[in-house]
Amino acid sequence: MVPHLVTALNGPLLELEKKILEATPAIERWFRLEWQEHTPPFYCSVDLRNSGFKLAPVDTNLYPGGFNNLAPEMLPLAVQAAMAGIEKYCPDAKNLLLIPERHTRNTFYLQNVARLIQIFRQTGLNVRLGSLSEDIKEPTNLELPDGSILTLEPLERSANGRRLGLAGFDPCTILLNNDLSAGIPAALGNLNEQTLLPPLHAGWAVRRKTNHFAAYDEVVKKFAKIVDVDPWMLNPYFGKASQINFHERIGEDVLAAQVDMVLTKIRKKYKEYGIKEKPFVIVKADAGTYGMGIMTVHDASEVKDLNRKQRNKMSVVKEGLEVSDVIIQEGVHTFEQINEAVAEPVVYMMDRYVIGGFYRVHSGRGVDENLNAPGAHFVPLAFAQQHALPDVHAKPGTASPNRFYMYGVVARLALLAASLELEKTDPNPDAY
Repeated sequence: MVPHLVTALNGPLLELEKKILEATPAIERWFRLEWQEHTPPFYCSVDLRNSGFKLAPVDTNLYPGGFNNLAPEMLPLAVQAAMAGIEKYCPDAKNLLLIPERHTRNTFYLQNVARLIQIFRQTGLNVRLGSLSEDIKEPTNLELPDGSILTLEPLERSANGRRLGLAGFDPCTILLNNDLSAGIPAALGNLNEQTLLPPLHAGWAVRRKTNHFAAYDEVVKKFAKIVDVDPWMLNPYFGKASQINFHERIGEDVLAAQVDMVLTKIRKKYKEYGIKEKPFVIVKADAGTYGMGIMTVHDASEVKDLNRKQRNKMSVVKEGLEVSDVIIQEGVHTFEQINEAVAEPVVYMMDRYVIGGFYRVHSGRGVDENLNAPGAHFVPLAFAQQHALPDVHAKPGTASPNRFYMYGVVARLALLAASLELEKTDPNPDAY
């Protein structure tokens, strides 16, 4: 299913689609050369927003959940990509330890874990689940809605303390599906003999969204020269405000100034392109996920007039962590709709390959609001007919493979930015 796109806003995006399709050989060669210089994150999902005049990533997740929302037809692609990824780190890998999030009662999340196990078993790996939860002291079975069982086991250190595994299970590779919002557990420290994917500094205990989008700035400037487009069409402006205390109303002036700065830049671009929509920014925690600590702002005065409920909402994110640093990101309207509900594409990748995605759909949210919120549902992106290649001769906007190809290109730009980001923030840069 390809969502309806508000037709009055199609002009610039159709031109972008046309340029990307015409430049496909140059684009794919450029990516190929970039991946010779940089190592992609092991897996990644990217939230995109399509306004009709702009297509841009707004969030890049290095510990993606939601694999259960991918179309089953995409699984062979995922298996091939997983094989390519594992071979880089441990070519003779036999055992894979998968460490999920602690919130093990969320059945949607557990279905995601089951899908990951399915993918990695097809690559020829024995996969078992190790839990960071202190409540798991013995193998614990969790039943999924389809009747299948996941078994969580307590983690164990080897006798010399250098390896992490389970009772009778010594893995070559450890895959985290836990974003480390609560900090880096002692259990994951000093694992010099095993490969930990993603690396610890990819977790939210260390990672910052502003570092990611600074790296994305670099990537998209290079890419825009190849395709001959304004980088802004693919790139949200952003600013940063630090040492904010929403409860104590400390830092409001700094935040308001940053909001005003980003809004001024957006207004200038809207005027340049004759865009009549109302500019807005998204203010969100510089670290963290789950759609928490996010608000839509149309004017700098709004961040000075927050009521108690709004301040409470902005001050805490996942795992109850206090928010002190925020990113002020250009808001990108989503003018894609499924059954008259707003939708945004989320693209999934393993290694350097697009393996599928879905539309996040929310009937209770507007075109300028965050859709990652309770009440959202998911419609698999088949990437559509996955065997269909982009059709450079099709009229722009009419062929779904072309739309999906464009999503995949922009998502891979964010993937490349994440690889640069991880290089720059690596505490052991000699590893690259």
